[in-house]
Amino acid sequence: MPTDPVCGMFVPDTADIYADQDGERLYFCSRSCLVNFTSPEREASRLRLRLAVAWPLALAVLLVTYLVTGIPYRDYLLLALALPVQFYSGLGFYDGAYHAIRQKSGNMDLLISIGTLTAFTFSVFVTFFPSTIPGSSVFFDASAFIITLILTGNYIENFTKSRANKAAGKLMGMLPETVHLIGGVSGAMDVPASSLKPGDVLLVKPGEIFAVDGVVVEGSSEIDQSMLTGEPEPVLMKPGSTVTSGTRNLNGAIKVKTERTGRDSTVSQIYQLIQKAASGRAKVQRIADTFSAVFVPIVIVTAIATFAFWYLYLSSTGFGQPIEIAVLAFVSVIVIACPCAIGLAGPITLLISSKVSSEKGIVVKNASSLDRISKLTLAVFDKTGTLTEPDPVVSGIKAQTGHTEIEILRVAASVEANSNHPIARSIVSAAAEKGIEIEEASGVVETPGSGISGSISGMTVNISRARDERGSVVNVIVDGERWGSISLDYRIRNSSQAAIKALGNMGIKAVMITGDAKEEASRVASELGIQDFHWGTLPEQKGDIIKSYQEKGEYVAFTGDGINDSVALETADVGIAMGSGTDIARESGDLILLNNDLRYVVYSKIIGDRTIQKVKQNIGWAIGYNSVLIPVAAGILVPFLGLGIYSFLPILSALAMGLSSTSVVLNSMLLRRKMLADFSKLDRTFLGA
Repeated sequence: MPTDPVCGMFVPDTADIYADQDGERLYFCSRSCLVNFTSPEREASRLRLRLAVAWPLALAVLLVTYLVTGIPYRDYLLLALALPVQFYSGLGFYDGAYHAIRQKSGNMDLLISIGTLTAFTFSVFVTFFPSTIPGSSVFFDASAFIITLILTGNYIENFTKSRANKAAGKLMGMLPETVHLIGGVSGAMDVPASSLKPGDVLLVKPGEIFAVDGVVVEGSSEIDQSMLTGEPEPVLMKPGSTVTSGTRNLNGAIKVKTERTGRDSTVSQIYQLIQKAASGRAKVQRIADTFSAVFVPIVIVTAIATFAFWYLYLSSTGFGQPIEIAVLAFVSVIVIACPCAIGLAGPITLLISSKVSSEKGIVVKNASSLDRISKLTLAVFDKTGTLTEPDPVVSGIKAQTGHTEIEILRVAASVEANSNHPIARSIVSAAAEKGIEIEEASGVVETPGSGISGSISGMTVNISRARDERGSVVNVIVDGERWGSISLDYRIRNSSQAAIKALGNMGIKAVMITGDAKEEASRVASELGIQDFHWGTLPEQKGDIIKSYQEKGEYVAFTGDGINDSVALETADVGIAMGSGTDIARESGDLILLNNDLRYVVYSKIIGDRTIQKVKQNIGWAIGYNSVLIPVAAGILVPFLGLGIYSFLPILSALAMGLSSTSVVLNSMLLRRKMLADFSKLDRTFLGA
């Protein structure tokens, strides 16, 4: 049976609420879920309006109910305050309840609707006909507060899809709106990128981003492909080389023949993958809905049976007000089973969990990811910028006889200061750290894929760049004489080894994915003790690798920092973005590590474990507390206390509901202390790593 991609409910394939996306038909349990999926921004706006109405009025109802006494027409005032909450803010619950009834299933919407409508309707009856049921109270506070609280939770959940759309939109926004089209006698002319078609030839200048996928037909240049591969080392492109949209031309003007544009381009395909991965990934199992599927029918049947029993029994004995007692019994059962505590179980726990997370520099963007990370079995890491530092660093300088390391670094940095190559930036940074004064260079010429040259203090300096098995090597030649060489590599983050070891102790296997060459990937994996690693991967391949693990039954977390990681972050069960990463990577991630310390992946796992454990515990308290009292509401104490108990039993039912909520809050407050104790224990482990 199909599953609603928003709420996870089972929906028959005969349902008339569906949407077609990329050739696949998706079914929804209600109109609100359909709107949430197809137009998350619109749904978020609608929820904001409903919350803007619900919160002030619900708070006002609470204040008038418990703090204001002796005012005339008090119940009419409460009715006026609760009415908009019930029938405007709570409208979406009725839609969900209606479709649940049509599909012969139970969900939280159905329980919320029955509970709040019963309490509201009974309260309206008591308001207009107070003498009919003397001494009875109204329950407007229960109906208004339940709707407001659970509506708030729905609003938070709505962000998952809208964030994915924002991330994908930023990716498309990288592409230039105009390009230099070559044609005719006028040479290159600027035209909209949207007007391009296969076969068009474009001029791409240094510093510009490629708008299309194509083949170089003239010129050569180094291309920054980090958007695709995550590797900052530029790649030399010359006639016959393939270039892709979204990559940046660094240092040479080249002509490119267009092959793929629009929806067929690489960036557009990544955009589509992000959206599909975001909407199709496994949703957190809603414990409350699972509970409701069984509990809701039991509550309804019990309430109806209670009503019927008391009405028939009292009528047969000649009791004067059988209908009143029957209604009070029905209301008592429904109110005592209302999901206020169940609604609090998640939000209160998540509120405390969020506070602890933020104190540790972990931003939890998607609360449902805590459920998924609690089930984690596999941790996949990007290499460059995640397991290693994002930029290369000077790891060594070898000086020929008669020269010093300071001299070599000075002349190299003086010339490299005129380049935006990652190696150049690292050499200039190393010189600055050592306090070396950089001289002004003249006649600087950068040769893509080879190096850079220039003159300083009357000397001709040639810098040649190359790769070896550990990283990059720069040879420094002055006036034809080799002075020495500078080695650069990508240092492994100090926190990487400790994090992988800690995850291993938890039974979680580590995997590495990189766009780099096999030799470098093997070096990093060997130093970190990672047995399973993949190299030379593109963005869509990263997503496919993660899917292959998921198909084997693994719960996968992916940690990355670049645009090239966006698809993987969305495909994984949990996406963890490094705080130093690109905007798109951070938009795509469920969690963000602001301090770029991989040990906080382990902290995130602990937070997820403890949070979900506490949510389940709270729901157990709430269900157990209310379920035990349902027989009391149904009248099990009448033989001992008499029918007079129903003059105050609805009030006791509301009180019991309040006490169950209080127990949930108090239990949640223990969460912070438990988490901090776990963190302290883990910190001692890290120190010993």
